[in-house]
Amino acid sequence: PRHKCGNQKSCPQNYFAFKIISGAANVVGPSICFEDLVLMSSVKNNIGRGLNIALVNGTTGQLLKTDDFDMYSG
Repeated sequence: PRHKCGNQKSCPQNYFAFKIISGAANVVGPSICFEDLVLMSSVKNNIGRGLNIALVNGTTGQLLKTDDFDMYSG
């Protein structure tokens, strides 16, 4: 069976499924999946160098904001 975000197991009831992939240098970009919806990825062109953040409402699961913070350039 297929589970949300490609996880190995289903989440318990009343929990959100998510998967965060950090990426590998310039070869594989990071991605954030939440409830089987890709929030950030190189395909969506909304990731950057450094920390990539997706802010999600913990009660409703609604995406509030995405952003990236370049920790290298300061």
